[in-house]
Amino acid sequence: MRFVIVTGISGAGKSSVMKMLEDIGYFCVDNLPVRLIPKLTKLMISESKTLDRVALGVDIRNLQGLSELEDILDAMKESGYRYEILFLDADSSVLVKRYKETRRNHPLALQGRVDKAIEAEREELAFIKKRADYITDTSHMLIRELKHEIDKIFLDNEEYENFFVTIL
Repeated sequence: MRFVIVTGISGAGKSSVMKMLEDIGYFCVDNLPVRLIPKLTKLMISESKTLDRVALGVDIRNLQGLSELEDILDAMKESGYRYEILFLDADSSVLVKRYKETRRNHPLALQGRVDKAIEAEREELAFIKKRADYITDTSHMLIRELKHEIDKIFLDNEEYENFFVTIL
């Protein structure tokens, strides 16, 4: 069974990726409370004949549960449950632009500034980004390019390589 946790910065494309995974045969659950992840995992193991691919969306909307997520992931690993983490990221300026275009509110920017909320979210999610198996920057990707990356990783099982270039 393949168990994928899809997470990342709000506005980076998590909902789109969840739809893409669903289209290629994954059973997808979005925004499940973190405390229910172990129960979902046990259920998946017992239903492994019918559920061979599962994707779980976790994001900042589950803020109080995020503090428990690291311990839950450690316990899952110790128990032998295999999982992969896909972390979606984008430049802050691109995210602000996306929020302006969609006229949606950032989950942490109740009445405040979106750019400050994005930075706060980056800090909250830093621990899971460090644990991620795949980090995809969607800043300059079209939806079809993102779909190609998702298919390459989760459908074609091609080797995925993060490639970072930093110029100072």
